[in-house]
Amino acid sequence: MEIKAADVAKLRQMTGAGMMDCKKALVEANGDYERAKEIIREKGKLVAAKRSDRETTEGAVIALTNGDHTQGILVCLSCETDFVAKNAEFQQLAKQIADAALKQMPADPEALKTVKLDNNLTVAEAVTEQTGKSGEKHDIPYYGKIEAPYIAQYIHINGKVATIVGFNKPIDEHAGREIAMQITAMNPVSISKDDCPQEVIDKELEIYREQIALEGKPANMVEQIAKGKLNKFFKESTLEEQTFVKDGKISVAAYLKTVDPEVKVVAFKRFSLND
Repeated sequence: MEIKAADVAKLRQMTGAGMMDCKKALVEANGDYERAKEIIREKGKLVAAKRSDRETTEGAVIALTNGDHTQGILVCLSCETDFVAKNAEFQQLAKQIADAALKQMPADPEALKTVKLDNNLTVAEAVTEQTGKSGEKHDIPYYGKIEAPYIAQYIHINGKVATIVGFNKPIDEHAGREIAMQITAMNPVSISKDDCPQEVIDKELEIYREQIALEGKPANMVEQIAKGKLNKFFKESTLEEQTFVKDGKISVAAYLKTVDPEVKVVAFKRFSLND
């Protein structure tokens, strides 16, 4: 049957697929729009299967909070190249996924994939469809959420790293953003040394002991020196003890006391495509 340009344009508007892909789908579907949409989605699944082993090191990382700053989400939509990541349609899909995540607050990444977007596609279906349009593998490598009395967020200018951070009570918006920026820039392993994961501590001590042994230090001094190095690690790598980057003379904990003596960080999530 004859496929008119208006039919192709209509399917393109419905799916966002390329003009040639829309025309081929309509020809194959004998002009049936619903079947043509299915064909386009099936193409996305085929492309996704063929490129399943590709790395997705580019994309968009989005942090969002709700109106009263008590809920926050962090999500990444990834792809293979920066060219695709900068595409307006890719960025729009990333924003749609982030909006849906904030609205639904799904439990985990797998639950997020089942959430429906405004076009009635699930997140997983929309990601597969976008894969078919761009010809590149797309993925959701990270999703995290926080609920707290106050949540601040920050997205770095390159759109590839972002943070959400929760506080035990409402905090000045500027100060909250400063802490989110600190986490984004300095990538702490935990809030304080008290909640630093034991496996991280054990790994650091193992490295220090090996270094000290190679330096030929006396065996009876190894543990003492290793603990000294561990304290330095805590100062550099735990949020409260880190030097506040906007000052350089005080710790993050000391900065927070100037904002409100009672305010504390209770949780944070950070994700970077570059780590």
